[in-house]
Amino acid sequence: MDIFAELESEVRGYCRAYPTVFESASNARQVDEAGKSYIDFFAGAGVLNFGHNNPRMKKAIIAYIESDGVAHSLDTHTTAKRTFLEKFNIIILKPRGMTYKFQFMGPTGTNAVETALKLARRVTGRSSVIAFSHGFHGMTLGALSLTANEYFRNAAGVPLEHVMRLPFETAPGGGLQAIEDYRAAFRDGSSGLPPPAAIMVETIQAEGGVNVASRDWLHALQNLARETGALFIIDDIQASCGRTGSYFSFDGMDLDPDIICLAKGIGGFGTPMAMNLNKPEHDKMWSPGEHTGTFRGQGLSFVAGREALRYFEDDSLMQDVRRMGQNIRDRLEAIAAKYASRGWDVRGRGMMQGIDLVDGALAKAVAAECFQSGLLVGPCGTGGRVIKLIPPLTIPEADLETGLTILENTIDKVMEAS
Repeated sequence: MDIFAELESEVRGYCRAYPTVFESASNARQVDEAGKSYIDFFAGAGVLNFGHNNPRMKKAIIAYIESDGVAHSLDTHTTAKRTFLEKFNIIILKPRGMTYKFQFMGPTGTNAVETALKLARRVTGRSSVIAFSHGFHGMTLGALSLTANEYFRNAAGVPLEHVMRLPFETAPGGGLQAIEDYRAAFRDGSSGLPPPAAIMVETIQAEGGVNVASRDWLHALQNLARETGALFIIDDIQASCGRTGSYFSFDGMDLDPDIICLAKGIGGFGTPMAMNLNKPEHDKMWSPGEHTGTFRGQGLSFVAGREALRYFEDDSLMQDVRRMGQNIRDRLEAIAAKYASRGWDVRGRGMMQGIDLVDGALAKAVAAECFQSGLLVGPCGTGGRVIKLIPPLTIPEADLETGLTILENTIDKVMEAS
């Protein structure tokens, strides 16, 4: 691994948690160049919902390349884009009675957030945005202004402005009362609060510690947005694409967001793509070419993303996700019960589950020992105190059980040594 230390930037991060050189991968397993196999409960930070080298997607991509399909197209029309748009509309939007315009931008989630902020400010003529404690929305400066993590924010080098931060529902001072307090202050003409352009929220704060918002709280936010004339934006970048047991993390909640930010899993194969769903009445505020980007959707992601949509033509995969998600939760709750005196907490939905070990150093030790035992997990939350489990939705049950056993045994081992 010397070449990486010699030539690659000091900013590299995940490789320090996983100190090996991976050579191949299939579904929920990665294999390093020494031949050691690892069960992947991290899945590219939620990109690989459908596993490494998904065979359906691989076959479709190979056929597309061999037919000289268009790989890069800026925002010109292509057959691959047309098929993706048609199928997403038919399979995902129409059954939910949803009408949105699709906007493609730069290839990552932070680009989706930046674009949503720009459109919200364009629509409302306002600059201030409401975001939440423990939220994570990306690393570019606009998205970073919404991100709460102090470590990430300190790297900006400039003031991160035009954001008012409220406590997330599960955070200290959070809940419905905090929203009511803001509403009362906003109505007070002497409060000094500017009217917001947008309220942006994750229904499940993934990087923030697997913090789950309730239906009632999210509706209170949506009502607040309507009352103040702000756009209601859901950042569903990590929690969508089937992760929670339905396509969107907010399915079944009767929410009607103005903008939905998507990325990560929508490209299917691990190739990058980000996409916003904009209400048509807001989208019409754009002028042609007013927001551009070299990689506004690309052919291989459209091809693989169309294959990913096949998993939602019926409910079989989502039934598996709900069942396996409950299994993960049951196993984590049994671990937490074993160490009840430590005050550990289990939270999540579907196949995004986390166990809060309270102590960041302990969680880091568990993650490091898991790696040695052939399991990839990622700490998150304040101080890295939460072990987050986001395996591929297509993981074989045998691998899921083996991985959960490794995690339990590892926690026991670390606790015995502490």
